[in-house]
Amino acid sequence: MACRKLLVVCVHLSVLASVMGSRAPAIFIFGDSIFDAGNNHYNKNCTAQADFPPYGSDYFHRPTGRFTNGRTVPDFISQFIGIPLQKPFLEAQHEIVDGTRKKYPSNGINFASAGSGVLRATNNDSGVTAIQVQLQQFQTVVEQNQIDRNILKESLFFLESGSNDIFNYFFPFDPPTLTPDAYVRSMLTEVRNFVDTIYRLGARRIALFGLGPVGCVPARILLPGAAVTKCYGKMNKMVKDYNTGLENVVKSLPVRHPGAVGVYGAVYKTVQTFRADPKRYGFADVESGCCGYGTLGGELQCGKEGYTLCKNPHEYLFWDFFHPSERTYKLISKALWGGGGTRIRPFNLKKLANMTLAHA
Repeated sequence: MACRKLLVVCVHLSVLASVMGSRAPAIFIFGDSIFDAGNNHYNKNCTAQADFPPYGSDYFHRPTGRFTNGRTVPDFISQFIGIPLQKPFLEAQHEIVDGTRKKYPSNGINFASAGSGVLRATNNDSGVTAIQVQLQQFQTVVEQNQIDRNILKESLFFLESGSNDIFNYFFPFDPPTLTPDAYVRSMLTEVRNFVDTIYRLGARRIALFGLGPVGCVPARILLPGAAVTKCYGKMNKMVKDYNTGLENVVKSLPVRHPGAVGVYGAVYKTVQTFRADPKRYGFADVESGCCGYGTLGGELQCGKEGYTLCKNPHEYLFWDFFHPSERTYKLISKALWGGGGTRIRPFNLKKLANMTLAHA
């Protein structure tokens, strides 16, 4: 009987060790200001910055380059996994060049750059790092053996990008000539190219995050034709079409890329759930930015001269004129990490991080 109990304990420990051993050791992050952890601070002449107060005030207690008052989705997911937060690529690169660091971190790298988009044209003249350049940075790190290739298969790869492309479509100064459908198709072509490249370089656990309701951000009031009292419907229609395309990219992964596993994060649906029942999720305001100025707090970036700041950022869905508050990011992160099929599919990030992958 004692031997049988011992066998059960050993099997249990073996299974537990297997689960823990397969947990993702690193996260590699690509995208825009929703994920940027400070890369733009190291981009000379870049106009998209959040490296000044009161950004970062409610968690880091200093500006870090994140466009919110605290942590973002990659930060929360890293904490759920139990690994350190990822450094911005350009910060790590700077430390390697000046000799304070010998190699890139083993817990992943954040390549995201605020203001960037999936389309090359979105990145013109702003000094941001285009998604295509982010890919080149990652490719250089891998091909020059500056990071252990053995961890890539077990690592998570995050992409969140497209908000700036769609917002710019409605901006009056340089409107695109493409129809909305053609524009979205061109965005999805770039996403497929992105996935093809990271797969070739070793990525196997890939998470594509849908956009939130971009037509509802406070900064919409800067656009002609946008209403103050409701979301910008035409913009959200493009967002939903793009998100549908992203999910189709995920569905095609096993066929296109043997051995790869992907998930689609339904961020739009999740955020709209918060907006539909604010009190249930602890929000007092789901329309205005906590930090900014003017109508909906959407006329001026947080931290710029003349801005105002709300008393309790945790009661606001939006931190500034474009970006969620840390509380919103935390709720989204919980939904992505452990949520069901209405939040992330075909399964959640916790399963993606822990599952055993078959060899291609």
